[in-house]
Amino acid sequence: MAISIKISLNQGLYQRDPQETSLGKKIIKHAILLIDEIGFESFNFKRLAARMESTEASVYRYFENKHMLLLYLVSWYWEWVSYLIDIHTMNIEDPSKRLKIIIQTFVKASKENPAIEYVNESILHRIIITEGTKAYHIKQVDKENQEGFFLNYKHLSEKVAAVIKEVNPTFPYPRALASNLFEMANNHIYFAQHLPRLTDVKVEQDNFDEVEKMLEYLTFRLLEK
Repeated sequence: MAISIKISLNQGLYQRDPQETSLGKKIIKHAILLIDEIGFESFNFKRLAARMESTEASVYRYFENKHMLLLYLVSWYWEWVSYLIDIHTMNIEDPSKRLKIIIQTFVKASKENPAIEYVNESILHRIIITEGTKAYHIKQVDKENQEGFFLNYKHLSEKVAAVIKEVNPTFPYPRALASNLFEMANNHIYFAQHLPRLTDVKVEQDNFDEVEKMLEYLTFRLLEK
């Protein structure tokens, strides 16, 4: 049974919030499936409309272009991870335990499937790994940053950095470590699956335990007082 979760995102990312209509949810659902299938470079609204048995005009009513759609999906995932962190660390006072849960969440957020009917988190996670950086490694990043399009990622990073500071108040790079933990979780899953000589971990049948173990090892070695 589907559950009701509405992720709050910057209104500048969309023309109309797709979470508010059945057509919008259909666009999100099929965009995730199609990008995963053919890659972002080959993805366009004409193909998406054909997959949905709809029209390109209907897609453009929700998103200005495919870049904004990708940024919407990536932002949705950032906020989803932040939501999971809040849920899983609730009422846990020990900051070291909270940080371990955060690392686990970074690695295994795709396993948390609450049956949101229009978002397959496992497939979206694959898109984050393979295509996610294309949402912000772009020429117009400064302009989009001024528009607040990356606030979900910043808030997620700040949330993690605050826990890092609790673990070791003298650690000088909490925000750098926070963002790197998220990026490393995705990068080393990708490396293990496609470029294994760039990592020391193995990922088999979507078992990310070694990635989690590596991140935890590196993190707490850095934070030793």
